[in-house]
Amino acid sequence: MRTLTLCAMLLAAAAPLAAQGHQHDDPDHPATGGGTLPAGWHARPDRADANLNGLVFAPMGGGFHVVTGPAVTYWNPANKAAGNYTVKATFAEPKFQGLNSHPHPYGIMIGGNDLDTPTMSALYCSAYGNGTFIVRGFGPAPFPVNGARAEANAAVKKVAPGEAVTQEIALSVKGDKIECAVNGTVVGSYDKAAVVAAGKLKSTDGVYGLRFGHNTEAMVTNFAMSKN
Repeated sequence: MRTLTLCAMLLAAAAPLAAQGHQHDDPDHPATGGGTLPAGWHARPDRADANLNGLVFAPMGGGFHVVTGPAVTYWNPANKAAGNYTVKATFAEPKFQGLNSHPHPYGIMIGGNDLDTPTMSALYCSAYGNGTFIVRGFGPAPFPVNGARAEANAAVKKVAPGEAVTQEIALSVKGDKIECAVNGTVVGSYDKAAVVAAGKLKSTDGVYGLRFGHNTEAMVTNFAMSKN
């Protein structure tokens, strides 16, 4: 484990990302016991003024235990994918919504380029425990892919507040398409040419990682990339 450095904070401050528009302006609730990452991993909060000590990202049970704090993107630069590929993971949320008044998402990030710079770009698909999902990107400003708000789909598990929920989320590049799948079902398919464009993704080739909304807790397991 390594302590998050002042340099990482300055990088985040130098290139602030707009917070997710569907957070309803509720405040971040920093996690306790944060401030460290597994060796090689990086964290970039959306908010420039976010305290990285409010993020927990720790190895546990063959995966990672994540608690946020601010909305954040996690990645290890050694995790790269190119061409046609699928990145997936299983997210177990122990208590849907927790103390929050509305759902918060978690999911997969792909196509990460220049993530430590003001010109970063990345794409993510995230699921919510209320049966919805959202696909968005940074280029570096946030841009919608499946709309401004989360989209309902029967494949995404829906539970009552306070219940546990587990979602398997995958993002794939297949020829001229980018697909998001939740629990084994493709919930969204998008033309690559519409996503890799000026002000959007630089490329679908790049670093892959994890994406978490604010005030969220989940265990991440089976995080892996495979070639299509």
